[in-house]
Amino acid sequence: MKRLFAVLCALVFACQVHAAELGDDGLHKPDWLRDTFKDLSEDLEEANSEGKRLMVIIEQRGCIYCKRMHEKVFIVPEIKQYIEDNYFVVQINMFGDVEVTDFDGTALPEKDMVKRWGALFTPNIYFFPSEVSDDLTAPEAAVANMPGAFERGTTLNLLTWVVEEGYNSDEPFQKYNARKLGNQ
Repeated sequence: MKRLFAVLCALVFACQVHAAELGDDGLHKPDWLRDTFKDLSEDLEEANSEGKRLMVIIEQRGCIYCKRMHEKVFIVPEIKQYIEDNYFVVQINMFGDVEVTDFDGTALPEKDMVKRWGALFTPNIYFFPSEVSDDLTAPEAAVANMPGAFERGTTLNLLTWVVEEGYNSDEPFQKYNARKLGNQ
């Protein structure tokens, strides 16, 4: 019996997919995360040059929902690969001091930019179009916003809907998601 238990434990640990490591700031640091100067116009330009969409994720140390996304959703191979293939992801620390430059040129520490944007929850993910006017803030420019933790299917559907520019269609995300999940 002990031997069977040991074999089962070994199989579970061997098959387990691990979430991203935590950085010094206490935030998860997956492979697909970009280390940038957090100038959103520059980040958008770089995303476009790679044929990807800009995604900004706001997180905070100790956030149980951020942890859930990194340990249960972002590690799903299909979702991880979709992010790697289609997104240029920049992380913002809700209580951080690193300077962020918004599309309109306003530069503030992360914590002040998050307040400016009115982001109250983490994770909070903004998705952007390939072109943004220089007189807009990030929330004004975003084509979609994911304020909180979503399940795997809904997360993948939102990632796909943004890449497919579903926001330009007559089908809102909620109907798209229901159809994709087979609820319609």
